[in-house]
Amino acid sequence: MDLISYAELAVLLINGPARLDSLEGVRTLLDESGRQADAPRVTRADLDALRELRDELMTVFESAAAGDEHDVVDRLNSLLIRHPVHPQISGHDGESWHMHLTEGGRVADKYAVGAVMGLATLVTDLGVDRLGVCQAAPCRRAFLDTSSNRSRRYCSERCASRANVAAYRARKRKVPIGQ
Repeated sequence: MDLISYAELAVLLINGPARLDSLEGVRTLLDESGRQADAPRVTRADLDALRELRDELMTVFESAAAGDEHDVVDRLNSLLIRHPVHPQISGHDGESWHMHLTEGGRVADKYAVGAVMGLATLVTDLGVDRLGVCQAAPCRRAFLDTSSNRSRRYCSERCASRANVAAYRARKRKVPIGQ
């Protein structure tokens, strides 16, 4: 089971705050995360729980961006206690038997287990420095650094380009004309 892929659930949740404005927004989030089967069961309690989880996960990413490994681990351990993992063997869509996490409970609980377990696995396998917050002002989107040299600083090519253009223009302003 590739638990690290579950970490993407955290990024999707954090980076889509508009998705958590309504139950329909949560259904969109579930569609984007491949959890369409849960969409019909979404409740107002799930919406509230996912909003709270989003804030908690953002704090994890901010601590990672600040280099505070102990805070990241403490926060993830706290979330793992609140959202216990229940692995289950599953076979579907012509795939061989494989592991899934928590196939029961509320929609928000199932989502939380996947996101938190994914982040915990990523941190323990690859390191806290693989969790990032976009450095392009004013963007504060979360991202997972899967680059081979741990060099990612932006959430997207768009933000990277915008930051590079801003840096170039700032340098041009400092260079006297005629030089």
